[in-house]
Amino acid sequence: MQQRNKAAFLFASALALGLAGAAGSAYAMDGAQYSKEAKVTLEEARAIALKTIPGATITDQELEKEKGGSGLRYSFDLKVGQTEHEVGVDAQTGAVLENSVEGPNAD
Repeated sequence: MQQRNKAAFLFASALALGLAGAAGSAYAMDGAQYSKEAKVTLEEARAIALKTIPGATITDQELEKEKGGSGLRYSFDLKVGQTEHEVGVDAQTGAVLENSVEGPNAD
């Protein structure tokens, strides 16, 4: 029951942070074939990514197999102003595996 409450809270938080206003379809995702392997839903992972970069908008998302963590991660491109970030969320645990600034101004 506690897991359900956590999922409901994360989903509600994602909606409050503007999940529905993200660029493109809120649920379109590369790597959807891996979604049955994920314990963390796309909505939960989006909420985690948006909490990691407050005020950001998700511009791209994918579920991919990649080294680190459980080996299955959601990867989100987020934009705040002119700055682009990449946030990786472990699809099994919800842990943030990556939080980096992208592009020429990353240094």
